[in-house]
Amino acid sequence: FAKGKEKFIKRLSGLGRAYALAFASRGANVVVNDLGVTRAGDGSSSAAADKVVDEIIKAGGKAVSNYNSVEDGDKIVETAIKAFGRVDIVINNAGIIRDKSFARITDEDWDLIQNVHVRGSYKVTKAAWDLFRKQKFGRIINTASASGIYGNFGQANYTAAKLALVSFTETLAKEGAKDNIHVNVIAPIAASRMTETIMPPDVLASLKPDYVAPLVLYLCHESTEENGSLFEVGAGFVAKLRWERSKGAVFKADDSFLPGTVSAKWSEITDFSQVDYPMSPADTDFQSLLEKAKSLTSNPKSEDLRFDGKVVIITGAGGGLGRSYALLFGRLGASVVVNDLGVSAHGQGMSASAADKVVEEIRQAGGKAVANHDSVEDGEKIVETAIKAFGRVDVIVNNAGILRDKSFARITDQDWDLVQRVHLRGTYKVIKAAWPYFTKQKYGRIINTASSVGLYGNFGQSNYSAAKLGILGFSNTLALEGRKNNINVNTIAPNAGTRMTATVWPPEMVEAFKPDYVAPFVAFLAHESCSSTGNVFEVGGCWAAQVRWQRSGGVGFSTSKPLLPEDVKSKWIEITNFDDGRATHPRTTQEALQQFFENFSNAQSSGSKTQKEAGSSKIDVEAAKKMQFKQNEFAYSERDVILYALGVGATRNDLQWVYENHENFSVLPTFGVIPALIVSSSFPLTSVLGEFNLMMLLHGEQYLELKKPIPTSGKLISSSRIVDILDKGKGASITIGVTTRDEKGEVVFENETSLYVRGIGGFGGKKTGEDRGAATAANVPPKRAPDAVVREKTFE
Repeated sequence: FAKGKEKFIKRLSGLGRAYALAFASRGANVVVNDLGVTRAGDGSSSAAADKVVDEIIKAGGKAVSNYNSVEDGDKIVETAIKAFGRVDIVINNAGIIRDKSFARITDEDWDLIQNVHVRGSYKVTKAAWDLFRKQKFGRIINTASASGIYGNFGQANYTAAKLALVSFTETLAKEGAKDNIHVNVIAPIAASRMTETIMPPDVLASLKPDYVAPLVLYLCHESTEENGSLFEVGAGFVAKLRWERSKGAVFKADDSFLPGTVSAKWSEITDFSQVDYPMSPADTDFQSLLEKAKSLTSNPKSEDLRFDGKVVIITGAGGGLGRSYALLFGRLGASVVVNDLGVSAHGQGMSASAADKVVEEIRQAGGKAVANHDSVEDGEKIVETAIKAFGRVDVIVNNAGILRDKSFARITDQDWDLVQRVHLRGTYKVIKAAWPYFTKQKYGRIINTASSVGLYGNFGQSNYSAAKLGILGFSNTLALEGRKNNINVNTIAPNAGTRMTATVWPPEMVEAFKPDYVAPFVAFLAHESCSSTGNVFEVGGCWAAQVRWQRSGGVGFSTSKPLLPEDVKSKWIEITNFDDGRATHPRTTQEALQQFFENFSNAQSSGSKTQKEAGSSKIDVEAAKKMQFKQNEFAYSERDVILYALGVGATRNDLQWVYENHENFSVLPTFGVIPALIVSSSFPLTSVLGEFNLMMLLHGEQYLELKKPIPTSGKLISSSRIVDILDKGKGASITIGVTTRDEKGEVVFENETSLYVRGIGGFGGKKTGEDRGAATAANVPPKRAPDAVVREKTFE
């Protein structure tokens, strides 16, 4: 980066600082931007940016500070121009967090996150875009997150913002390609002030931002051709993601296409045995789908799925898709709130007639409906209409939307803000108003509307694509938070005919892609019998298919030595290879992060051996069995005994366990595991196994044998020993025995705790242990009636 023409602009955090130092070390001139606020967005200070600038200058580099908010992107870019005369790369890294469950989130929490992450990224990029076009060169990195990709409990605002940036990236990549402007997006994992309190030192070392920066540098270099891509990166692991779509199911586009028809073909819709990998809205052969649909004799017979007694809110229901939804729900017995502000497709004008006309259609057909003419940004008024008219709300279909299509070079702040407010904020506001009712009644169905433009990006629709994919990120988190209360949330990307397509499509295609043939799929998702939640579907006319993420097998680099952009380049084909049999399909943030943590086994020891080899070579099983360990004293009172019983499910009716003055007051026998687990958690395993990664440690089994009744209070002394260490090939199984005595020295109970450590097997030990009676016996229930039976039904 030291040719003299490339100048860069950064915004700062742990990652931002790593980027700034890395670029400066390779000759770049850096604008270090940081408003100096806390993680929650409070306060301001210039110290953070100045400190990084000082580091760069002392190392012989060139850098200047900027303290503006990212919403003032033009001022940040102006700093680069004044200091260095140009700008070549933008790293949109600024971010704050306002984590709360959706029930507790406020409009301020929502708006602040959207403004910093989404609008801030738009404003900085917008300010640099014309400069990039003129010089025929630009590199942009946007920052998403695993939470945004998969959803995460308590981060509805954050996940919406982060996934919005993925589609923003895809659209910019399409618009910028002709001017050599490449735009990519990363979902990084790195250590922070928060993780420092909960992760072991060796894990934190592997999560240094230094293991994210090399990918960013590689993607920003003028020699790199990658464009419009999403990567997960951290802990030395780099992988690429793309959309994978099922073949789906085709339906006969006629009056027999009903919600029950969708139910009959559900397994076909969600079958990923045949897939494709679309990259744009145009990558769907609708003509072939139509031909297949025309060849069908009829749709399969299906059960009659009705909505009697249910109340459905449909936004933007004055025409098009919304009208079709409203008419179908009304026909199927639902009471419908028809919301429409009455504006044009571009958000102009107002008229109540659209909603009123649909209500009249429903009533003339024998259904129940009321109109609402409020903006979706006044979601509470829309929900209030449902409550006043029908006393409840069961289903929300967020369909309202407008378009302001312009190339990114011509888009205005008004074009950006209006589309974000109606689509993303409007969806949030309507659901926010209904959420307490759904939670209280333990039931709710939500269908949110994205689009193929949101999934894949589309030229001239950066505002729309960002909003639409943001809705998917929002939906994924709501699905996680709502599951326990039987609130299902799904997202559709609908394809339907418009006035414009009617002028260019053949008549049979116009007929097949009427909004009427999207409505049955929406109604099925809204039905109480549908268990789908947290999923996204493309649906149009005669076809429906599910879409999910596919992640390449990626590459795990050693975290015991510095990672360089050259290392990333050398493995690029492997990083981006989806066809080598290692690709996965993570559905949750937890699944996605598992592979990151598995990469810790790549860490090298200070010598020539890997950590696995270094740990394994120190395991001497017989010597370990002879080792003596410090005794542990455990003092407890009747209060502790009662709290334990309450903690595992006892109630005020179980007086023997929770009332100290009960004539038979006793200790629940399983209380005996508590002293043993305390001993196990502090057991000096490294003295037995050598150094190993704590993230690879799992609790396997627990055995408890009672020798006498446990005293209701007192002092217990526990002594521990190694019972056995077994070589399981890829890991080692360690059994710790704990003998616990009372103050008289009498044994009260014995415990055996089995632990499993991945990555330290293969040391030549035995694979199976000796028979220790009950401790190793299979758990075979006695052949008699059980003493007690408890049945608990889980939701599907």
